[in-house]
Amino acid sequence: MSRPASRTQTVTSLRETWHQLLRSARSRAPRLRASLIGLAVSAAVQGLALACVLPLFQALIPSKNWVTAWPWLAALSLLMLLSMVIRWWAMGFDYRGDMVQNTHELRSALGEQLRRIPLEKLQDKRAGEINATLLGGVDENLSYLLTVANIMANALIMPLVVALAVLCVQWEVGVVLLCVFPLLIPLYRWRRPAYGRGMRILAEANERVSADILEYTQGLPVLRAACCTGEKAQHLRDSFAYVEAVQTIGQKKGAKPNLVLSSVMELAILVVVFVGAFLVTQGLVDSALFAAVMVLVVRFGEPLGVFILSTKMLDMVEASLHKITALMQTQPLAQQQPAVAPTRYDVQFQDVHFSYAGGSKPVVDGVSATFSARSLTALVGPSGSGKSTITRLLMRHADPQTGSIQIGGIDLRAIAPEKLNALISIVFQDVYLFDDTVLANIRMAKPEASDAEVAAAARAAHCHDFISRLPQGYMTRVGDIGSRLSGGERQRISIARAMLKDAPIVILDEPTAALDTQSEVAVQAAIDALVKERTVIVIAHRLSTIVGADQIVVINEGKVAEKGTHAELIAHQGVYACMWQASESVKEWHGV
Repeated sequence: MSRPASRTQTVTSLRETWHQLLRSARSRAPRLRASLIGLAVSAAVQGLALACVLPLFQALIPSKNWVTAWPWLAALSLLMLLSMVIRWWAMGFDYRGDMVQNTHELRSALGEQLRRIPLEKLQDKRAGEINATLLGGVDENLSYLLTVANIMANALIMPLVVALAVLCVQWEVGVVLLCVFPLLIPLYRWRRPAYGRGMRILAEANERVSADILEYTQGLPVLRAACCTGEKAQHLRDSFAYVEAVQTIGQKKGAKPNLVLSSVMELAILVVVFVGAFLVTQGLVDSALFAAVMVLVVRFGEPLGVFILSTKMLDMVEASLHKITALMQTQPLAQQQPAVAPTRYDVQFQDVHFSYAGGSKPVVDGVSATFSARSLTALVGPSGSGKSTITRLLMRHADPQTGSIQIGGIDLRAIAPEKLNALISIVFQDVYLFDDTVLANIRMAKPEASDAEVAAAARAAHCHDFISRLPQGYMTRVGDIGSRLSGGERQRISIARAMLKDAPIVILDEPTAALDTQSEVAVQAAIDALVKERTVIVIAHRLSTIVGADQIVVINEGKVAEKGTHAELIAHQGVYACMWQASESVKEWHGV
């Protein structure tokens, strides 16, 4: 299996992780910062409370001087109570619903970002990977955060405070403690790069599985029809096996270092015991102080033991933050200011060059063409010649590297995205309907439309009759991707959606290419109603459907090979004439 790219990535510093975390907390950042500071203060107060054990033991051993002991016992109790109250308040980020609100805001912000990201860049990502970032990544961002912060504070701050207190009472023991407990920091810094890389690789493996599961589930009808379920199931099993391998390798590689870490901390505690015992035998430390130190060492044992292992959760947070930050930092297409709205709807391409990221050659290479207002222009050419890319550039899925695209003489980059979207309707060859009602699927083109307006658009698109025959009429759910409807029915609902939108520019991606004759007739009637008085650009595969076009633009290898009317191109005897002769020969062969 290929090696994940993240193996070569450097692990984010704790400072940068802190800043990423606060950025992801958005409006809840001040509350989150206060909670994290509260946990640190709680650990420090608890350290002061435990430091009271020293004078308490000295008062009780061996003299049992309760007069001296009571104030220290009261101080210990009050400080522990204060520490508990502060910690409870700090953990309120979870308990009082701030975390839930934060994850909601973060998901909403990611959703808004998805609307701004150029679609060209989103096409490089699988749906399951984005789903994993929006769901799992957001949950992992904060779910374990306060738990890890509490463990880190108890393992680092509390022992440090106690060690400083011991230093003031008995400098020899205090020096030993200050030399032992800071060992956590270099040990953690030693293991964190490996933990961080491991968590990123695991996160990528989980994203891959999520994408494969989604793809497999959505493709089951096709896979069953093609008898390929086993084949694809094997691909899915390979993804599961890859996750298992990543987890196994992580466990094996982490076993020895984790054993070393645990052993070092255990030995450090033993060093404290031996040094304390030696100082007692030499008369340098009284037995009461030594007993108090032993109590503290035992108290520190548990948080110290789990600290290094629990920081894996911090690396999981960091891995999810990395994915979220990368998505949020994806820049939208540049917008010229002030925004201008066109008043006419002719479309013009002027020497447009465009290459996809990482592509070795242009997909659109110097295209210049004018699509007159209220005219029908057909784009024809071999598969992969660049026809669909030209329409995507018009919808501004991406910007050309050079040249310009204009609507009504105004560059697309000067038109606000919302306005540009409102100007263009598109009917795809492969229609995507959402698992909602027929009414909702049509109305999404114009959310404020009344039921009567939706029905009028449906009638114009020749789909009102079949909708009326559905079990719940317009309130019938269409199923995932419109699976409960036929191809022709989906197409007509898509056209009804475009009719309701009433945009002045219409793009048709050969919507009748995959339909039977009866469905094609119905869909063609709907298209005829849609394109009236609009600027229409149709990607044509069957040349017989565009003979009456006002203009035919022939695209070949990303360039405009020729353009003109059907009669002009036939007379020219160029690329189009050859395509036409080939299509007519196929008709004759089929006896059409």
